[in-house]
Amino acid sequence: MKDQPPQGLGRARGKVIELAPLSGASEIVKRRKTGIEEFDRVTGGGLVPGSALLIGGDPGIGKSTLLLQVTALLSKGARCAYISGEESLDQVRMRALRLGLNAAPVELASATNVRDIIETIDKKNFDAVVIDSIQTMYLDNLDSAPGTVAQVRATAAELIRAAKRRGACLLIVGHVTKEGQIAGPRVLEHMVDTVLYFEGDRGHTFRILRAVKNRFGPTDEIGVFEMAEAGLVEVPNPSELFLSQRQQEISGSAVFAGMEGTRPVLVEIQALVAPSPLGTPRRAVIGWDQARLSMVLAVLEARCGVTIGPNDVYLNVAGGLRIAEPAADLAVAAALVSSLSGVPVPQDMVVFGEVGLSGEVRNVGQVENRLKEAYKLGFRRALIPGLPGKKPANAGGLTLVQPRQLKDILPLFAEGEG
Repeated sequence: MKDQPPQGLGRARGKVIELAPLSGASEIVKRRKTGIEEFDRVTGGGLVPGSALLIGGDPGIGKSTLLLQVTALLSKGARCAYISGEESLDQVRMRALRLGLNAAPVELASATNVRDIIETIDKKNFDAVVIDSIQTMYLDNLDSAPGTVAQVRATAAELIRAAKRRGACLLIVGHVTKEGQIAGPRVLEHMVDTVLYFEGDRGHTFRILRAVKNRFGPTDEIGVFEMAEAGLVEVPNPSELFLSQRQQEISGSAVFAGMEGTRPVLVEIQALVAPSPLGTPRRAVIGWDQARLSMVLAVLEARCGVTIGPNDVYLNVAGGLRIAEPAADLAVAAALVSSLSGVPVPQDMVVFGEVGLSGEVRNVGQVENRLKEAYKLGFRRALIPGLPGKKPANAGGLTLVQPRQLKDILPLFAEGEG
């Protein structure tokens, strides 16, 4: 009996694919450095030829400004095109003039027809192409409107295919939804090589470029920029920026040493515990996980005997940075106990550690990097997890306070301590 073809493929047979050994050598691809150190850090050392990069962010956060600065610097040694579907050529030129980039040899176009854009990429041999934005692009053989799921998926696929065929770096701007996710099909993020989010609070001048996917470098890496009149300016030491307005000897404040990718970042965590006039106390959080706060409050009450229940609790990560790692648990707990007792966390102390449900303080990763960054910024003490018979090989010159249980930090906030 002859082999039957798989159902749905018909009688035509495919060709055998040539397979290669895993041990084979591949050519090392040389990256294109933009000259913006923070941008190159996030992308893993520069742009890889033939790669597709997707950048999303809130409206007006600075996506177009950042990419115009990137292409202007790249154009010094590469042929770059900036294709806008949202702005006219005059609008792009006005922005370039304001940023002092109007002399850069960047080629501009205002277009939305993907068929025309691909033909241009093929004929002009660009090294880098910016598409601003993918939601304005359309394929004329699809009936749906620009921005719909079908159009976004199809236009992105065609543009990525054309860029990889020509070895061009493709930088795509993507709109975001009100939840902060890139609008359109989720498959869009799977199709590209790198996904970056440009974050920031309109009430603050700094912006954070965060990698959430990168096939050519580390994920969760961040680059920090400050929005100025002349555009986005790099911030080489973000810890100094986040702590620049920190006040002395204020209760309810703790400095947390966190890790963003490979970079240690120090930020101030502020807590306010106040009597509530309501039957149900408020729990307000900015920059941290609400569920995580509820867990820390429960552990403080159940394991440490700290009564917080009838009070309102407000928690804020100063500067607008959003923290995701559980290593902030101990710093949050210290800020809460400090606010409740009125005793400040020692001014020269940095705090980090994870808190478990049984009240234990758990160890976290990259302890030495956190301690070195704290020492560099003038901190001399560290409240970190305590492990029996184990201390960091290099404490960075700091005096360590290592509680094994969360209740062990309470004596620090007794009157007269510190």
